[in-house]
Amino acid sequence: MTATLKLLTDSSIQLTAEEIEKYHITIVPLSVEVDGKSYVDGEDISRQELVEHLRQGNIPKTSQPAMGRFVEAYNELGKDGSEVLAIMMSDVLSGTYETAKTAATMTDTKVTVINSKSTDRGLAFQVLAAAKDIQAGKSLEEIIAHCQDIHKRTTIDVLIDNLDCLVAGGRVSKMAGMLTKLINLKIIVRLRDNSLDVYSKGRSKKLFLKHAKEIAERHLNNPIKALGLSNVGTDADFLQKLNDLILPADAAFSGLRELTSPVIMTHTGLNAVGVITLASKEEPADNQ
Repeated sequence: MTATLKLLTDSSIQLTAEEIEKYHITIVPLSVEVDGKSYVDGEDISRQELVEHLRQGNIPKTSQPAMGRFVEAYNELGKDGSEVLAIMMSDVLSGTYETAKTAATMTDTKVTVINSKSTDRGLAFQVLAAAKDIQAGKSLEEIIAHCQDIHKRTTIDVLIDNLDCLVAGGRVSKMAGMLTKLINLKIIVRLRDNSLDVYSKGRSKKLFLKHAKEIAERHLNNPIKALGLSNVGTDADFLQKLNDLILPADAAFSGLRELTSPVIMTHTGLNAVGVITLASKEEPADNQ
């Protein structure tokens, strides 16, 4: 294979097998810990298996990929003289971006590491745009600028059905978690550039359906170009309702409905849904 620019990302991304193969995307797996045992995402634990752990009440913890996994991947991709563009998940959610940057100083391969400020299908929007740009012969600077544009058009809202994982991860206090369980509180959190913020609260899943309608209304003059409905074992009928409320009836596509990565599951918990939209134009700052 001739020297070129190659893409690398982490396993929090939401890509289809066809996309990975078509664009030759290298994915460094992240790790999760369940009951004191460490598992490598996609190697010795599947997404469905982690859903089953959650259903049994086993709340996982995240751990960053070993530095050596990145160094090894960089060395392999660069052995033919190629450069590497590493597009990583938001540093709000994980230390993976910093690990990837540090590893880039430990290889002879020329590596550029960028913080996508995104994850899951939002990260995929950027990686796929970069892959197409590479095929089109665009420069590294043009590709990075395109990724930044994609980020400004992307909104990630996570519909949280229960707060067990947020409590376990220290993002919500145990007292608050107990109170919300008593009143059956549901929340929506939004991934922003530098934080993960509570966007809305309610007492039932009607909150989520109402939010889906609001997403549709917000995009009447800025049409949605792509939609992800990444989830944690969420009921298929409920996902279909969200899809139908968000997208216009004549939409030429449906939202991609797949289980999210184990690393994201550790934050969101069972039955969560990540509603990830890519708009035609830049979103208002409040959506980022």
